[in-house]
Amino acid sequence: MTFSLRKPLLFLGLLLPGTAALAQTKPTASPNANIEQRVTALLAQMTLEEKVGQLNQYSGREVTGPASDRKSTLLNSIRSGQVGSMLNVKGVKDTREIQAVALESRLHIPLLFSLDVIHGYQTTFPIPLGEAASWDLDAIRLGAHVAAKEAAASGIHWTFAPMVDIGRDPRWGRVMEGAGEDTYLGSQIAKARVLGFQGEKLGGTDAVLACAKHFAAYGAATAGRDYNAVDLSPQQLWETYLPPFKAAADAGVATFMNSFNTLNGIPATGNAYLQRDILKGQWQYPGFVVSDWGSIAELANWGYAADKKDAAQKALTAGSDMDMEGDAYSQNLAQLVKDGKVKTDLVDDAVRRILRKKFELGLFDDPYRFSDEAREKQVLSDPQNRVAARQMAQKSLVLLKNQNATLPLTKQLRTVALIGPLAKAKRDLNGSWTVDTDTTRITSLYDGLSQRAGKNTQLLYAKGCDTSGDSRAGFAQAVATAQRADLVVLAVGETWDMSGEAKSRTDIHLPGPQEELFKALKAAGKPVAVVVFGGRPLIFDAIADQADAILYAWWPGSEGGFALADVLFGDYNPAGKLPITFPRNVGQIPIAYNQQYNTGRPITKPGDIRYKSAYIDAPNTPRYAFGHGLSYTAFKYSDLKISRPQLKAGESVQVSFTLTNTGKTAGEEVAQLYLRDPVASVVRPLKELKDFRKISLKPGQSKTVTFTLDRDKLAFYNQQLEWKAEPGAFQLMVGSASDDIRLEGQMELLP
Repeated sequence: MTFSLRKPLLFLGLLLPGTAALAQTKPTASPNANIEQRVTALLAQMTLEEKVGQLNQYSGREVTGPASDRKSTLLNSIRSGQVGSMLNVKGVKDTREIQAVALESRLHIPLLFSLDVIHGYQTTFPIPLGEAASWDLDAIRLGAHVAAKEAAASGIHWTFAPMVDIGRDPRWGRVMEGAGEDTYLGSQIAKARVLGFQGEKLGGTDAVLACAKHFAAYGAATAGRDYNAVDLSPQQLWETYLPPFKAAADAGVATFMNSFNTLNGIPATGNAYLQRDILKGQWQYPGFVVSDWGSIAELANWGYAADKKDAAQKALTAGSDMDMEGDAYSQNLAQLVKDGKVKTDLVDDAVRRILRKKFELGLFDDPYRFSDEAREKQVLSDPQNRVAARQMAQKSLVLLKNQNATLPLTKQLRTVALIGPLAKAKRDLNGSWTVDTDTTRITSLYDGLSQRAGKNTQLLYAKGCDTSGDSRAGFAQAVATAQRADLVVLAVGETWDMSGEAKSRTDIHLPGPQEELFKALKAAGKPVAVVVFGGRPLIFDAIADQADAILYAWWPGSEGGFALADVLFGDYNPAGKLPITFPRNVGQIPIAYNQQYNTGRPITKPGDIRYKSAYIDAPNTPRYAFGHGLSYTAFKYSDLKISRPQLKAGESVQVSFTLTNTGKTAGEEVAQLYLRDPVASVVRPLKELKDFRKISLKPGQSKTVTFTLDRDKLAFYNQQLEWKAEPGAFQLMVGSASDDIRLEGQMELLP
């Protein structure tokens, strides 16, 4: 049958045709009852099998396609109330069609439609790691809002984002999906993205449910290998990896997703300490937890469960509410309850959490409220979405090097050679986790430069080589093209499928013969500005040493070509800063800035590494440090002031300084505050980010910048896992990057 909104719902206290007898024996709640009362009333009407149905999620790629056994089975399961959520069904037409099937079930409970809307729906923004390089929380929040608005207009209720894992190992392909290596920055970005996706309150048709993932410590996978084990001290878990999740929870994130990894021998999906003790216990989290794809069934692969039935028992008991594509709950959970191996209360709690979100979205009042064809057309055609994507892409670009003011490109350049395997790339600019793959909506670097160059600048092109293989057949043409130009822009990097989930790499050097192509072009004697595309930090030794300028583009999204042209021609002054450290070589990993300690044998003099904590074949320092990023102008830091030398209980300290644009171009600077606790009960890192400000200044303009420090920002988890600030002296550092400290001071925390 086709559901009509004119037919009221039984569990809202009204009747569907033919349900009078049932209504007389089942408790109901009125439409005006609060959500908890409505959930309770509905839960009381549900059979055990219907409850278990709400805990199952399936992928719907096959549901809206040609007839197949999979399609028939899924539709029958949906129709009989055995499915609570679908993923990979998108668009108003398809979501409306499948929702109508769900409303044929006995209790007419609507489905949640979910999708991996990671960095855009139709309009693709830079990858999350690129967005993090902006250090611009308002822009990041806006990007998530645009993605949510487009997704919600297309029938989607729920996204599996943000990924808030701290990622310190660039070998791990999923660093592209997070905010980098720093806990403080990552926590601020987690909050911004949750608020961007969800708005201030759930239920708006321009918002979707967000999902904090992957809970927890997925970014610490051994050897940077996806789906691998994690062995982590409790102190590091609480201090480094949990805070972004807590920030997301405090921001009201609707759902959590557990992770594929083990944590100290216990798979996260079956980890009661993470899900029951911390998330639902200490944090009193009211939302629900969804497994990652098949991770409940994978408990058996780990050797933590004997089979899928055992896995279902352990996962539900540990706090995993919804089974994504695992078939563990659908096949086993009802029987486990009947056998007394899983408590009914645990099932009811999981179902209650899921129903609560459906009510909060307003799906029981209007199951089709996110499936409006007119709104879908209007939102997806809104030109402001692409404006926001272009601005975000501009902000994400990081100028790593700029010798002799090679950039921006000047009007005196009559001929520019654009060379490289990614110069005309389109699909690669969108990167991994892309919903929309229509390349006609993507602007390449070549397209962007062509439109910006104008009549006075001739743009030449040569591919030169591929991103893989070892063919150098195109080198000669590339060199000949370079020799005809005043300057070379070389576009190199990774293709979109080289970073992301299941894309771990032991060698993160620039792939293929691309660095050799650079050497050949450099030998031609022309200035070479290199644009590097990628989903992670890459290693590019010759380019780092010899290029005249380097602009790190990440994967900048559908407006990336325009944004790159804006920066290369100086229409936008780059202000991006690295959210993750770039190593000189793989042997330095892990090299995150806040993993660096003084050690018992520190290097005290340059070059003095004899019996010190050092390498004999490379410096300890990274190629590009956390927080690094240049500008077309220059900034001076001066007049550091600390409001009080000593801090007592209940007090705070203001750390202020003057920031001046000493150049000739307007620009933005991300000023960063670092702290070191030199003597503590637990050895502390050499630097820890505690605050930052992004300041816009005109040439010659100065502003006073103020940071506030309180006891909480001085605290850490001690050996007893107590969050405490220990009395003593603290070193304060203000600068442009973690390795570019401009001002230093000191304060003391009193008992």
